[in-house]
Amino acid sequence: MDLISSMEIAASALAAERTRLNIIAQNLANANVTRTAQGGPYRRQVPVFAAVPFVTHLERAMDLPPFPAGRDPRRGVLVTGIYQDNQGFKRVYDPSHPDADADGYVLYPNVDVVTEMANLINASRSYEANVTAVNATKAMAMKALEIGR
Repeated sequence: MDLISSMEIAASALAAERTRLNIIAQNLANANVTRTAQGGPYRRQVPVFAAVPFVTHLERAMDLPPFPAGRDPRRGVLVTGIYQDNQGFKRVYDPSHPDADADGYVLYPNVDVVTEMANLINASRSYEANVTAVNATKAMAMKALEIGR
């Protein structure tokens, strides 16, 4: 695998983790929203990642088959979609709330702030790890350039 491919793979992971961080921020921002344009409380969003192949620059230039025998095609990550979590809403007794039903209960989003914070830490660490991979690849490229001196 060449250095450019390493950068492309790490960049795909950085983009996926950035999307994940954005979704988590959206969930946290809407943790108490009881009324949306669709009606009802906000539903928690969850990104879905998938392994995706990359074709190297050399393979593109030489029009080579992207996956010779024995080579692992999983070389990157892609956000394939964002789905709504279908867990039930939290039901809280608050008869003074404008969105309370006839019995005085309000439906709150299915967002658990503790879970979202744990996911935020996990996504942040994954992002940092991929930045480290980019920096290591960059350092290797610089060392390779110094060989000719």
